[in-house]
Amino acid sequence: MDKVKWCAGKKDGSRLIAPNPELSEAYLRKAEEALESISLNTVRDWKISTAYYSLYFSLYSLFMKSGIRCEIHSCTIEFAKRFLTDYFDKEDIRFLESSLKARIDSQYYIDRTVPDAQYEKMIKDAPDFLVKCKSILIKLNEKKVNEIRGAVQDAIGAEP
Repeated sequence: MDKVKWCAGKKDGSRLIAPNPELSEAYLRKAEEALESISLNTVRDWKISTAYYSLYFSLYSLFMKSGIRCEIHSCTIEFAKRFLTDYFDKEDIRFLESSLKARIDSQYYIDRTVPDAQYEKMIKDAPDFLVKCKSILIKLNEKKVNEIRGAVQDAIGAEP
């Protein structure tokens, strides 16, 4: 089954909402706060979680500006993979997916460890990802937002 359609069919899955620049800015602030928290935390697991949430909130700010709501993290990444290809390449998506896995493994499982290379990449690259998303927000004009929304609408069969 198409994951985008699956996500749209879930209770807290993906759907179109009105674009909301104010919420977009609020999620950017949350990303910045999470980024600041990385240096304040001394526990590796919490550093992983805050680094991941900095990535996630950065990405989600683009969704709010585009009017896409999705509360399932893997679906948010899938939508970025499908509908934000002008901005994110395969390496960006792999990084988001591996960071989500690292956050889940460190937050919910006692017997799983996050490889040092993944941990270090998250800590090192989270600030750059935030900057990248800020740059994308500048480029996301009304025409581009409408193109993205049209592609999402076509994929999930939503009403305009």
